[in-house]
Amino acid sequence: MASKSDNLTSVLYGIDDLRLEQRPIPVPKDDEVLLEMDCVGICGSDVHYLVNGRIGDFIVKKPMVIGHEGAGIVSKVGAKVKNLKVGDRVAIEPGYGCRVCEYCKGGTYNLCPDMIFCATPPYDGNLTRYFAHPADFCYKLPDHVTMEEGALLEPLSVGVHACRRAEVGLGSNVLILGAGPIGLVSLIVAKAMGAGKVLVSDLLQNRLDVAKELGADETLVFPKNTPETELVKLIHNRLGCAPDITIDCTGAEATARLAILSTKSGGVGVVVGMGAPEVKVPLINALSREVDIRCVFRYCNDYPFALSLVASGKTNVKRLITHHFNIQETAEAFNTTRHGLGGAIKVMIHVQPRDKNNPK
Repeated sequence: MASKSDNLTSVLYGIDDLRLEQRPIPVPKDDEVLLEMDCVGICGSDVHYLVNGRIGDFIVKKPMVIGHEGAGIVSKVGAKVKNLKVGDRVAIEPGYGCRVCEYCKGGTYNLCPDMIFCATPPYDGNLTRYFAHPADFCYKLPDHVTMEEGALLEPLSVGVHACRRAEVGLGSNVLILGAGPIGLVSLIVAKAMGAGKVLVSDLLQNRLDVAKELGADETLVFPKNTPETELVKLIHNRLGCAPDITIDCTGAEATARLAILSTKSGGVGVVVGMGAPEVKVPLINALSREVDIRCVFRYCNDYPFALSLVASGKTNVKRLITHHFNIQETAEAFNTTRHGLGGAIKVMIHVQPRDKNNPK
């Protein structure tokens, strides 16, 4: 059991250099709450920083606390906080803008040039026992929602944002490329928003099995060394038509191309997965068929919708969790995610004893 002076923290010092160390317990500002963290999920971006030390222009130049998919218990409230009280169980939206620029005022705070986002250099994350965060970016969890579901609101919100950007609606035929955590949450949201038929593709059958459990109408393992034109035919045959909407969750050039080539004329291709800074795509194909290419960067005003989906009981995000570790086992947890050990999809790190703060 952690003591009130124990602030064990997972800190990334550089490539393949992740350490556990004690750090001072932060003092919340007037508009912040101090959270006693409960659990934190490992994201692909966390692993990317561990393996490469950077994502694009975001470079780990100094020790950085890792983790951004979190939920915790309010331990202390700042002087101006009115929406939360000590003891509240909350999900943490890990990024917030400056609040005064045109993007923040216009409702697209995810595009704020001065965005502060957990575990994105130079800002620390929340895989730590105590963490301070703006109270208005913490969402109180209903009594029946678990802490793990609260942590999963972060990736779920990416799926919400992707499906909103794609304008998924009643009867939409949707192709989702990639059945990792983001592909699977995009599937969950697409079905909740009324998609008529959803096809999920991946290279791994075990992930597609989970997609089936979560409501995929069709799944497709891409055969190796298959020409692009044949893959497009396979997609159309399996779905029964060209998709109205394609959501690429892999970040690979091959799937970015398929997102354009597979989508019906006049349809929408949404790019969610981050890959190489520059890729070769069939732009003339998109132009001549008026395929809209839309990009997704995190989420914005999507946490409330994600929380309502989970609270309704109609979505089973907990099925994404395949492994559980405690904070002392952080290195093993990251190794499991990095190498996909044991069919890993979402690995959850428990900062407090598992189920301590969950509904009884």
